Amino acid sequence: MSTPAPLPSRSFAALAAAGLVLAACEREAPEPAAPPAEPAPAPPATQTPVVLIPALDRAGLLEALDAAASDYAAGAARPGQDPLVGRQFSVRSAFGCAGPHPQPGASEADGLPRWGWGGSRQTIRLSLAPGDWSGSAVLDGTADGGWEAVEGFWIPRPWMSGDGCPTVRPDLLSGQGAASPQTAGLAAVHEAGSSRLGRRNGRAFSYTVRGTGDAPPAPPADGWRVLYEGRFVAFPDGRAVRCRAAGPNQRPVCVAAVQMDRVAFLTPDGTVLGEWGLH
Repeated sequence: MSTPAPLPSRSFAALAAAGLVLAACEREAPEPAAPPAEPAPAPPATQTPVVLIPALDRAGLLEALDAAASDYAAGAARPGQDPLVGRQFSVRSAFGCAGPHPQPGASEADGLPRWGWGGSRQTIRLSLAPGDWSGSAVLDGTADGGWEAVEGFWIPRPWMSGDGCPTVRPDLLSGQGAASPQTAGLAAVHEAGSSRLGRRNGRAFSYTVRGTGDAPPAPPADGWRVLYEGRFVAFPDGRAVRCRAAGPNQRPVCVAAVQMDRVAFLTPDGTVLGEWGLH
């Protein structure tokens, strides 16, 4: 009986190595899959900045009235919505620049502030009585807008943008010239059925200034100040300002329709003496 020939040692070694490789592959665990990439964070949403529109001051009001006067004289009409409607205003004007008035507030409901001495010159009375403009030609036809009362306040010296007293003094040789007619004003409107708490009905805003101790009060050299605050509303035609003139060579009288919220008397440095909230 013949004996099997032995396998070559090289073949045996190759088989053994192959077996070890297969065993190692079976023992190694598969690598875990990479987690999905997280989406990049969304950029923060941009916020539209809030633009605060400041209240219109005296200079801004007079500029708007001048523009309306020019449009009226030229027969021009501005298209689109009036940007004044709904805007707040805070307008100061000096008064009493030429000195005291003999009897401030006595049957003078003309929409102009003034001051005068009290008895024995121991007090000073500041007074402002709104005018009744309900039947004014400037406001003709406003009843269609549902207004049953209109109280008027004039803005004196509309050629001055500042709220101080003029420095021009009367010429003593030629005499003091007559004051120019009032051409710029605020028409405080009251709708039918609205509250009557803010209506003056001819009653004056009045404040008494007293001195310190036994000393009488001294009027300021630069006059007093009256402050009007509120917001513009629209006439029936949708505009905030209405103008009228008797002829082509006269400066138009222009008034702005407003809801008056506050009237106050101030010192030249802004100290509040008396104030009235109208709503």
